[in-house]
Amino acid sequence: MNRDIYQEPLVSRYTSRAMQELFSDRFKFTHWRKCWVALAEAQHELGLASVTAEMVAELKAHVEDVNYDVAAAKEREIRHDVMAHVFAYGQQCPLAEPIIHLGATSQFVVCNTDLLIQKRGLQLIKQSLVRVIANLATFCAQYKDLATLGFTHYQPAQPTTVGKRNTLYIQDLLMDLEYIEHLEEQIKARGAKGTVGTQATFIELFNGDHQKVRELDRRVSEKIGFDTFFAVTGQTYPRKLDMKTSETLSGIGASAHKFAVDLRLLSNLKVQEEPFENKQVGSSAMAYKRNPMRSERMTGLARKLMGLPANFAATAANQWFERTLDDSAIRRMDLAQAFLLTDAILKLYINITNDMVVYPKQIERHLREELPFMATEKILMACVARGKSRQDIHEVIREHSVAAGLDVKNQGIHNNLIERLAADDRIPFDYQELDGLLGNYQQFTGRAAMQTTEFLEEVVAPVLDKYKHFSGDIDASLSV
Repeated sequence: MNRDIYQEPLVSRYTSRAMQELFSDRFKFTHWRKCWVALAEAQHELGLASVTAEMVAELKAHVEDVNYDVAAAKEREIRHDVMAHVFAYGQQCPLAEPIIHLGATSQFVVCNTDLLIQKRGLQLIKQSLVRVIANLATFCAQYKDLATLGFTHYQPAQPTTVGKRNTLYIQDLLMDLEYIEHLEEQIKARGAKGTVGTQATFIELFNGDHQKVRELDRRVSEKIGFDTFFAVTGQTYPRKLDMKTSETLSGIGASAHKFAVDLRLLSNLKVQEEPFENKQVGSSAMAYKRNPMRSERMTGLARKLMGLPANFAATAANQWFERTLDDSAIRRMDLAQAFLLTDAILKLYINITNDMVVYPKQIERHLREELPFMATEKILMACVARGKSRQDIHEVIREHSVAAGLDVKNQGIHNNLIERLAADDRIPFDYQELDGLLGNYQQFTGRAAMQTTEFLEEVVAPVLDKYKHFSGDIDASLSV
């Protein structure tokens, strides 16, 4: 690593090797060459006399050994990256040099390669996404019965279970997975469309034979790895696709952000935490701290990812007629960042869900503090059954609930609602009877445990079975 210049943290700190390689110069420039090979090979197969089998063979022989220095020197001279690589390729392929890029525009190699990168990038993201879903499913099954305090407005509400709460995160991720599946259907090759998408040059090369030009488009697309291609384009593939891609990836960011913030809040309550390694340092000053650094990092990366769609929308909206070049510089950064950020976020998500920690006794303490409030409706119904007015008892319970809540806040004492109600002659129960009405907090979780089981069996299991070929380990270790 060169310590004298800025290093992109997404590469140096956060992302997987597989995603880094996908956006590398090697992948890009070798696939530019594969596009040129596909074009020349298809032209030869369709009878273009100027392209011979020997030329195609020569091009194939030099796909991987890119002479980067020659291309870089030429680009400094002519200020055009694609033509610089045409020149460099031609230096290695003197026989084929006259027909490299024949009939094509720069976006033939740039767009088709970008689309292939996105296609493969989505496969990596899907694999990580399924792994997170599988991890959470295991966690939900383990804790489906463990009652925990629910929250609305981050205020104590009816109990749920730890497993049921985590099904909500899976639900979000399943939606993200469905959006990716739909997006994959939209990613097609640009194919061989010519300078402004009219294929005019190819029509000239094939002497007006429209069927051969259409077949050229199909064959080139197939050779570079696509089943389908855009029927019409301008100079580039539709930048609307980039917008939809960024929206889909930012959706994963939003799902992860929700999970990460919730886990940070739970960590503060000391009921559930992310993994914390034996030698991990929480604070440089406060040695006792267990900061949720993974979740905090996930939140920050997700915030960046969620902000990218606006750039892609602006680019798509500003593609004047067949194309303008103000998309180039920003796409060099944002397209890679969208995928790298998603990769980094899912890597963290896997890491956290591999070994989340739950503290049942602390969960129980919080439940018992709030349980008297949870039981007030049950007490109300029992009082009515003994002949009391619902409205009168509701007011009694409201008065004592407010007072008990203030005692907890102002005096720091335990929740004394049951004692207060037992001492009130308007309540037809003594303390032991009221305490008996509280019962076990598990009874207040409704169908949470059953909902969890049903969701895992009926919704999640079929998805995991569909993607069971995504076997093998994903490296979710964190470098720092």
